[in-house]
Amino acid sequence: MSKANNIMVLYTGGTIGMQASANGLAPASGFEARMREQIADLPVPAWRFREMAPLIDSANMTPAYWQRLRTAVIEAVDDGCDAVLILHGTDTLAYSAAAMSFQLLGLPAPVVFTGSMLPAGVPDSDAWENVSGALLALGEGLAPGVQLYFHGALMAPTRCAKIRSFGRHPFAALQRNGGVAKADALPPALDYRQPKALANVGVLPLVPGIAAAQLDALIDSGIQALVLECFGSGTGPSDNPAFLASLKRAQALGVVVVAITQCHEGGVELDVYEAGSRLRGVGVLSGGGMTREAVFGKLQVLLGAGLATNEVRRLVELDLCGELS
Repeated sequence: MSKANNIMVLYTGGTIGMQASANGLAPASGFEARMREQIADLPVPAWRFREMAPLIDSANMTPAYWQRLRTAVIEAVDDGCDAVLILHGTDTLAYSAAAMSFQLLGLPAPVVFTGSMLPAGVPDSDAWENVSGALLALGEGLAPGVQLYFHGALMAPTRCAKIRSFGRHPFAALQRNGGVAKADALPPALDYRQPKALANVGVLPLVPGIAAAQLDALIDSGIQALVLECFGSGTGPSDNPAFLASLKRAQALGVVVVAITQCHEGGVELDVYEAGSRLRGVGVLSGGGMTREAVFGKLQVLLGAGLATNEVRRLVELDLCGELS
């Protein structure tokens, strides 16, 4: 945990830098000058600024943009920066921070994500307190890896989610199951310097009476993996032969299916109930206590690294960077 002395600030857009437009608040350039003026008198480390292109509302975030972020972080570290601060909209901030935790496995520098619920400059905005707090935290020293900073709190992005659309505390660490064994060693293809292809990952929340046709539509769309958001500790419609047959077909096609819980707390234990063990019987993997954000980002990297399907299936159920600890 070394103190950061030269920080790169990557600005992606988001509420923090938005300004009024004819159609409502929209991302705007010029945030660096505003930031230098606001925190000029604070004892923060030296920092540089890079505006990503395009600036976006985080509702428009994509896995392709994550790859550009990954490249920008690597370029900053190679250029002498010892930490990176990413300014990001809050709607998908937890997704991006979790995804970058996997995209940057092995990076020898800390990366912090922050943003704000209200634009900088409006009354009662939380923008400058979050920006300055994140810079000060980096200056005091953080371990390598990705963290989320909001309103004075540092959170592990693979264990938290946005739970509120208002107020100063939109993010919370979720009480999810842990204790899963950590991977002994990571394949070289997962190292942060190794390029990753884009992966096609689907997400399907279960609801009472869900039909196999909905599952089939996803499987036939060309996805490589499916996050199955199950009930409770990992149960689904186990008395629906067509639904189970579709899951078995997914396995035969090489689609990696991972079960997580819809609950805010706890996790998946597929062997507790018959309704869960039948899912295991047709090839569904346990996502343990992984959040939707974490498993989506994890699958993007495992598949994007070009690993064999058996290796992807093995690593899904092992802890890589705290997502299952």
